[in-house]
Formats: sequence, structure tokens, C-alpha cells
Amino acid sequence: MHIEILVEDSSGATLLEVLLPQLLGVQGDSNTWRVHAYKGIGKIPQGIGKKVDPAKRILLDQLPKLLRGYGKTPGIDAVVVVLDTDKRDCVAFLAELKAVLDDKTVVPDTMFRLAIEEVEAWYFGDREALLAAYPRVRQDVMRSYVQDSVCDTWELLADAVYPGGSSAIKKAGWPLPGQVKHEWAKKIAPLMEPDRNVSPSFCKFRDGLRQLCTEG
Repeated sequence: MHIEILVEDSSGATLLEVLLPQLLGVQGDSNTWRVHAYKGIGKIPQGIGKKVDPAKRILLDQLPKLLRGYGKTPGIDAVVVVLDTDKRDCVAFLAELKAVLDDKTVVPDTMFRLAIEEVEAWYFGDREALLAAYPRVRQDVMRSYVQDSVCDTWELLADAVYPGGSSAIKKAGWPLPGQVKHEWAKKIAPLMEPDRNVSPSFCKFRDGLRQLCTEG
């Protein structure tokens, strides 16, 4: 089975590239995949005739066109779209995403998976990996986190592991936030074990991906 996986930023893509072999096996054995990183989440365009700039690589802006294109491309069995909910209502957001599939030209089996509130929740979901990557983590901050809650998740993780916390990152400004998120993906993801993760949104991603490949 071949899967195209779309994610809203490059640090999320780094995380998935590390985890996918644990979930799907060795690339090329039974399954193949490609991960595509975009430069932001954007929003689903309203109206078929609305033009969007493909050069900007904003995920939801491009999504209807992307899915139509995948539907016409031989050899693509499924598409998986991984997004942060941020402050959105996850039920309403998922309904909005699924409405894109009402277009009957969309052929691939398409699965949406949401990280609640941000993909950093998935790091908190494997605290053994987090502690192994950052042995000097602030335990008080880590204990204060309620799994998959809407609480400025990446900032809380920064407060737990980064010198000076999220305020230091925000004061420095871009590109430091992106660099720090890449560092987390590179340091924490290789230590994660999907079957011990307690993040409900990660478990839905993990189980959905496995089921997709089993059915495929």
C-alpha cells in the first residue's frame, strides 16, 4: 500500500518520518509512504472557483486541489492529513475537513488525524521518551500538563525543557520557535514507543494508520 502523508510544518514531518517505520514497518516491505511538509495550516477555500497560490505551500489552502490530483494519480492508495487543532473546536474542524471529501472526484481513501491542541501533545504522551531526551526537564511543569488539553501546549513544553522557557523563545522571535520544534522532533521522536503513548489524539493517529494499512 502506498500512502501520501500531508503535515502542516516541517517539524511535524520530522516527527512522522521517525515514527512511521515503527507503525508501518520497513519502507517498501508491505507499505510505502511519502511525507509532505507544508508551510502552515491555512484554511479550506470557499468556492470551487477560488484561486490559491500553489507556491505558498499552505496546506488547507491547497487541500481540495491536492486531493483531486491524488485521485487521478495511479499508485496512490490513501492520503493521511495530520493537523494541529490549535484553538479550534475539534468536532467542528473535523466536520469541515470531511466536507472536502463530498467532491466525488476525490478517489483516494483519505484520513484526517488531529493533534489536540498541537503535536507537542504527542511528546507529552510519552513521558519516558521526554525524560530520556531531557533528563533535566522541569518536573513541576510536566506534572501540570493535562493530556491533550488546550493550554498553549508548545509553550508549556518549552517551559519544561528550554532554558528561559517559552518567554525566551518568543523574545528571540523567528526562526527560533521553528528551530526549537525541530530539535524536539529530532531528540524526542527516536525515543518514542507508539504503543505506550497515552495521548488520545496520538492513539487515534496510530490506530487509524494501522487499520488503514490492514484494510488496504
